[in-house]
Amino acid sequence: MVQLHTWFTAVVVVLLNVEVGVAMKRGWQSFSMPSSSMLPTILVGDRVMVDTRSTRAPPARGDVVIFKYPRDNSIDYIKRIVGLPGDRIRLRQGQLYINRELVPRQPMGDYVTDDFGMHMVAHRYQEVQPGGMKATILKVTDQGEMNNTPEYLVPPDHLFVLGDNRDNSADSRFMNGVGFVPIENLVGRVEILTSFSVNAEYPWWEVWKFPSEIRWDRLMRPVN
Repeated sequence: MVQLHTWFTAVVVVLLNVEVGVAMKRGWQSFSMPSSSMLPTILVGDRVMVDTRSTRAPPARGDVVIFKYPRDNSIDYIKRIVGLPGDRIRLRQGQLYINRELVPRQPMGDYVTDDFGMHMVAHRYQEVQPGGMKATILKVTDQGEMNNTPEYLVPPDHLFVLGDNRDNSADSRFMNGVGFVPIENLVGRVEILTSFSVNAEYPWWEVWKFPSEIRWDRLMRPVN
């Protein structure tokens, strides 16, 4: 039975990777997620497909995007767009304001994870941005400097981005780090989760346990 499961997993992964390979030839790109900054939307160990075609739609609030780190274009970051050129962005007591209007959030209960040996307990909320785009975010606290920011005016041809894991994300709030992201730095919009979304619970040599590590419920899931 163990051997059957292992072979079944291998076949599924091969088929998915063939599909991913075809998509990449058509202007898409695959990225693996080493960071927890986009929890709960993107988990550590997830692999995502990004639309990098020149014909893709222009960036919009609520899009999850891959972009080149403005201070070192050899590094790729993943965040969610919350501010477009000309927008005024601020966080006050942990809550997001866009153009001086509060972005409403609804509590969704606690979020607990032990993936990759990382234990985390946070409050989960659903934010509804202008235009109706919904995003699930995590908050550990509403206190602190990064939860009470100055007002940022997004410059022309730039974007303001935040991680969904708001208290564990290096994003546009850090002007000496990510800061405002030039639109030209966008690699593309994250569209779907693909193969090899794993939780890495077992050592690499315990191959017979691989099937239980794959997050089957996340395969080919749209990202929003």
